[in-house]
Amino acid sequence: MRYRRIKDLREDADFTQEFVANYLFCSQASYSRIESGKRGLSIEDLIRLSNLYCVSTDYLLGLSDYPKRIKKNIK
Repeated sequence: MRYRRIKDLREDADFTQEFVANYLFCSQASYSRIESGKRGLSIEDLIRLSNLYCVSTDYLLGLSDYPKRIKKNIK
């Protein structure tokens, strides 16, 4: 379930797998395995994805059905 959510967020943002993989400092193939559920998420990657999509880690993990978008303060 959480893997589908991660893919949906990427597609909604119009990001490519390659873009997100670069953001996570991994290969596109490695990121593809995350989306398909063949590779787990590290804590660091979970936090990076949360920041990238401005959603809570609970939402990414499937612990919440509400994204609780995080507001970024730009200074």
